Amino acid sequence: MLKRKKISIGSLALLLVLAFTVGIGWQGFAERFLEAPPPAEPRPVLARGDLAAVEKSTIELFRKVSPAVVFITTLSRHRDWFSLNVQEIPRGTGSGFIWDDSGHIVTNLHVVQGSNAAKVTLYDHSTWDAKLIGAAPEKDLAVLRIKAPRNKLMPIAIGSSGDLQVGQKAFAIGNPFGLDQTLTTGVISALGREMESAARIPIRNVIQTDAAINPGNSGGPLLDSAGRLMGVNTAIYSPSGTYAGIGFAIPVDTVNWVVPELIAKGRVERPTLGIELLPARAMANMRVEGAVILRVIPGSGAEQAGLRGVQRDSLGRIYLGDIIVAVEGQPVLDADDLVLALERRQAGEKIQVQVIREEQRLDIEVTLGSPA
Repeated sequence: MLKRKKISIGSLALLLVLAFTVGIGWQGFAERFLEAPPPAEPRPVLARGDLAAVEKSTIELFRKVSPAVVFITTLSRHRDWFSLNVQEIPRGTGSGFIWDDSGHIVTNLHVVQGSNAAKVTLYDHSTWDAKLIGAAPEKDLAVLRIKAPRNKLMPIAIGSSGDLQVGQKAFAIGNPFGLDQTLTTGVISALGREMESAARIPIRNVIQTDAAINPGNSGGPLLDSAGRLMGVNTAIYSPSGTYAGIGFAIPVDTVNWVVPELIAKGRVERPTLGIELLPARAMANMRVEGAVILRVIPGSGAEQAGLRGVQRDSLGRIYLGDIIVAVEGQPVLDADDLVLALERRQAGEKIQVQVIREEQRLDIEVTLGSPA
């Protein structure tokens, strides 16, 4: 379009009358009083220069690790009451990562819990049926397996969480809101957090990060700057249910002993002391710190070590049993602490149990028994 000079409507009309009066016509009027628009050309591109070193390392991290991250779709079966056909309907989505080249996939238990089936989509967008191999409700971890060719399976590199520091860079890769292969960055905000698992047993030493974690990120990896796994993204703290700057990840040191147990046995097996504990409600009423032994199982390591349960005399008076207050120097404040103290122990192993008996502290060696 022609661009008009800034003239009033009245002036424009007068000029047109004059133009036709003197015989120059519209073309002459346009050439004399209107100007052509400037040529429409793109702006020149400013040379950027090289990427910053931190950008290059982040790009390389994503390029290297993203093939190990998978997209998980869970399915539930529903029967059509008119046709009686059974259909699989998508139930939810989540993330996971490749553990080994045998096709084992690690994710959160809550990603697959309650579903009838699951499908795993790899980085090349190929989709595979997944089978649940094992689950640990007390750690919110699950292992699936897919039968994909080994050349499609790129296991994640394993790091450590015992030497992490607040302020260290953190990278999360997952599928928030079903958007696959999404990278978010941040730092480790805090260490040593505690959260409750589905089994109502606390998960300890949880990592807190401000790397954006949203619904769909669950089960995906939290990585260090070397691209190694340092945790499994499992939950967010948010009044709205979306990212609010606080996310939590199960530490890799926990993952690295739980997952082999799930692959081998389908569950985490803890050895037993051979005791039954006083119920938590009774403990709360008594305001006693520790785990009170209610009953010692006959033939168990606890019986052989001489541990005592609650007793009643001939007059009906009740005497409190031994109160376990430490295992191998690890404080025991309640039953959950005792469960956690037996993690990674083996049946047949001898451990030192400290109890309070008649206001005296005793150290007793107990041989652990096989899980029920």
